[in-house]
Amino acid sequence: MEEAVVLYPTPPIGHLRAMVELGKAILSHQPWLSIHVLIATPPYQADATAPYIAAVSNSVPSITFHRLPEIILPPSSNVANHEELTFEVLRLSNPHVHDALVSISKKYKIQALVMDFFISVGFQVAKELNIRPYYFNTCAAGTLACFFYLPTLGKQTTKSFKDMEGFVHVPGVPPIPAKDMMKPLLDRAKKAYECFSECSIAMSRSAGVITNTFEALEPKVIKAIGNGLCVPDGPTPPIYCIGPLIASADKKNGLAQCLTWLDLQPSKSVVFLCFGSLGLFSKEQLGEIALGLERSGQRFLWVVRNNPSGNLGVAIKEQEEMKIALPMVESENGFVNADEVEKRVRDLMESKQGKVVREKITAMKGAAKAALSEGGSSGVELAKLVESWKH
Repeated sequence: MEEAVVLYPTPPIGHLRAMVELGKAILSHQPWLSIHVLIATPPYQADATAPYIAAVSNSVPSITFHRLPEIILPPSSNVANHEELTFEVLRLSNPHVHDALVSISKKYKIQALVMDFFISVGFQVAKELNIRPYYFNTCAAGTLACFFYLPTLGKQTTKSFKDMEGFVHVPGVPPIPAKDMMKPLLDRAKKAYECFSECSIAMSRSAGVITNTFEALEPKVIKAIGNGLCVPDGPTPPIYCIGPLIASADKKNGLAQCLTWLDLQPSKSVVFLCFGSLGLFSKEQLGEIALGLERSGQRFLWVVRNNPSGNLGVAIKEQEEMKIALPMVESENGFVNADEVEKRVRDLMESKQGKVVREKITAMKGAAKAALSEGGSSGVELAKLVESWKH
């Protein structure tokens, strides 16, 4: 019987793309495998990923997509945010996941079910069908450490992070101001906190966790996870650092024009801003970012999401991409003004501290290439992952 690996991402396009790139990487090591991708269909923008899925189906015949029946939320559903909505869609999709796996297993021997780290509910389905459950963490290893350690943090206090002063300490991770923890985790009374806690437990009991990072980028936290410090009450599953996963360039939708302009600019002179497929800002916040960029006098390339609903949404507190290099000062509701944007962009591009950051980025670029090269750390980890399916 032909062998297969089933991948199950969450609905947003960013998670789907990352999971597909994982599938391509797996095929590079085991080209005879069949990759099957389960697509949960939410009650919003159900066809948003259709063009991408069609393009992958045409270019990579070994990857087959299975769209699960669309989920209709019952009138009694009371979801407060996007994370809770995603968890509810995944919960209601669970019977369809079971049926899809049973159907696939009639023609293929399923070596593993690799799920997005959101999908705690899929763990039991895999166990019931005697399929090895793996999780794919699309974020950094530091984020994975926080998720693993979440149940331990919950036992240390009865307070929510939003009500705490001081710092949160996670093994291998620099101290995090409690109020800067990920927004869905700030209030332990909310459903999202409960769901992420369940995800942490499911991941710790899985056959392994695949993460989109590489050893040279986060050596301290990867070592802490590997030594079991983030799951002190039980065994830590194997961690496979196989990143960075890089999608091939899509020359459509104006990208070719952007790249042509970028190639004409001096080397290392352009600030790039991208807040992900779910990064929505208020009209006022967009205006402040734009004004700050213009005032900085720096060249910039900014990916701005066009919200089909016409409603730009609310300001997002976790300005994580902007905080990577230099810290941002924001108001209590997460609003960042133009002066702050201008100052931080100038600091990054003109100051001595910014120069150090840019030099580190250049070094990590080289380390990433080395990790993906022949005999590099990520290739070795991917080979270990594939080998684990044979036992």
